[in-house]
Amino acid sequence: MSVEQFNPEQAALVEVTPAAAKHFSQQLAADANAQAVRLSVKESGCTGFMYVLDLVAESSAGDREISLPEGVTLYIAEASEQVVRGTKIDYVTEGVNRQLSFLNPNAKDYCGCGESFNVG
Repeated sequence: MSVEQFNPEQAALVEVTPAAAKHFSQQLAADANAQAVRLSVKESGCTGFMYVLDLVAESSAGDREISLPEGVTLYIAEASEQVVRGTKIDYVTEGVNRQLSFLNPNAKDYCGCGESFNVG
């Protein structure tokens, strides 16, 4: 019997649910200049980082490209890879609200309003 060790470099960069891919597809269809979605993080909020999703015409240098269902291309900013690695992105309905949800195994703490997170 062998024991496998978790290697974060081999973990899926991100997982996008079919509902989130469909949402991205609808957003792209509404913007004639956009060809893809770009995920990055920026320092923000009370706990450290905030997710940033942009509709873009092309990738930036160093972006990782992921092909999603619905014909959607997702770019992951190179500088954000370690922070978002393993994140599951879903599009959820909570009551009358619909929103993207990020389940990030690297996040150790979230701010009270849910806008930012810490990986420390």
